[in-house]
Amino acid sequence: MFLLQANTTSLINVNDLQLIIPEIILTICACVALIMEVLLPYRKSKLTAYFALCGVGAAFVSLVAQWWLLSHTSDSLPMVGFYNMIRIDGFALLFKAIFLVAAGLAIAISTRYLDIEGEQHGEYYALILFATVGMLFLACCYDFISLYISLELMALTFYVLVAFTKRQKKSNEAAMKYFLLGAFSSGVLLYGMSLLFGLAGSTNVGDIATQLAAMDFTTGLRPMLLLGMLALAAGLFFKVAAVPFHMWAPDVYEGAPTSVTAFLSTGSKAASFALYARIFVEALGSIRADWAPLLGLTAAITIMVGNWAAVTQENSKRLLAYSSISNAGYLLLGLVAGNLYGYVGLVIYLFVYTLMNMGAFGVIISLRRRGIIGDHVDDLTGLGSKAPGLAAMMTIFMLSLGGLPVTGGFIGKWFLFGGLIQRGTGPNGKSWYIWLAIWAILNTVVSFYYYFRFIKVMYLGDREADDKPLALAPALQVALIFSLVGVLVTGVFPQHVIKLAQDLLAPWIS
Repeated sequence: MFLLQANTTSLINVNDLQLIIPEIILTICACVALIMEVLLPYRKSKLTAYFALCGVGAAFVSLVAQWWLLSHTSDSLPMVGFYNMIRIDGFALLFKAIFLVAAGLAIAISTRYLDIEGEQHGEYYALILFATVGMLFLACCYDFISLYISLELMALTFYVLVAFTKRQKKSNEAAMKYFLLGAFSSGVLLYGMSLLFGLAGSTNVGDIATQLAAMDFTTGLRPMLLLGMLALAAGLFFKVAAVPFHMWAPDVYEGAPTSVTAFLSTGSKAASFALYARIFVEALGSIRADWAPLLGLTAAITIMVGNWAAVTQENSKRLLAYSSISNAGYLLLGLVAGNLYGYVGLVIYLFVYTLMNMGAFGVIISLRRRGIIGDHVDDLTGLGSKAPGLAAMMTIFMLSLGGLPVTGGFIGKWFLFGGLIQRGTGPNGKSWYIWLAIWAILNTVVSFYYYFRFIKVMYLGDREADDKPLALAPALQVALIFSLVGVLVTGVFPQHVIKLAQDLLAPWIS
């Protein structure tokens, strides 16, 4: 018994725990939120939302402190712990910041929406915090086992969140579709991981990269490696809603509560791309020549399908769902480029996409009143005269989604397209990178059509606007202003964001 106790305590390392302080803070806050749901009466349930916001803020402060300590002490990045299952590097720090921003905005825009729906419950905020914990671990985990567990923690909470308005048939239907297809994609992803484990004899990302780089695949093992790569790509294509595994997105986005749709389209997508980068850039970096054309072809089709399908949509949530599909294609370009320029574009565009998508859904939520759903594009008719501030915000968010200059969306797409052009014109460049960049730029022009539809109906709508006043909760107002400022500052003064991303990502890709 003494030996068992000694071995057990030796597994606990305080230095390791310091690496996951943001995750620990959010886990504790999520558990406390569940207790608050039991103790507080329903009319005071909103206090749980503000407590969850404080928890996200504390986690963000701890993340900044962690970055400052690691960058101003003798210990340099990366830092590893838990037997090399956790790895804190510049990549992890950047993605964790994006996840925490998405979680904070999701909680802020949810308070008013849940009041109108009569679903103001503490477990909603606890689920958001647990989903964020899974995202944070996806950014820093360095082992297939911990990565898969983190992915499932995030996915399981979203299955519940999509069905949170359980009295609505669309919400239940969306959750069932999401659960069934999500379980299937997780199985495919796990199969790909098992094949790589069989080839490399390890589940550690670094060990797999080393073993695959040194392996001789002339002995007949190459087909197994390519099958594993295809299984991993297919499983992750579902997670990011890329063609041909995108069909769940419009139905789930439309049926889920609007605040959940906003979080699903930003935080979940960013976390899936973090997993994509860890596996393909690091573990499968030695076979980049095999997977880059696959991702490039998928990105080209995804951009086209998402943009052209969005043109015919009348429901604003379905339209933004197809917009999210096309943006998944744009984000894949950063991985296809495979250089610092492309990776900086990936991080910046994910950050800006989180702000502008959260802002757009926040404006849609502000239209929702009792008796008025506000999910139709034409429901924005007359917003320019009834609420000029909201209309101006929505205009900027739409222009940024289209990638217009002086907005954050333009900076992100500039780096994504620039990464492809750099790769195509380099010493060993191939022309298909250039053609892929041209294809993406042409389809960006198409996207302006449906983004301008929002602007047209707000200022030039051809039907009478309803006369019911809009009432914005303080948290929703703060979220919209924060998103607006972030989009504009990143677009007008991008130097600091670019430098931070370059400084943190440069050691990661070296």
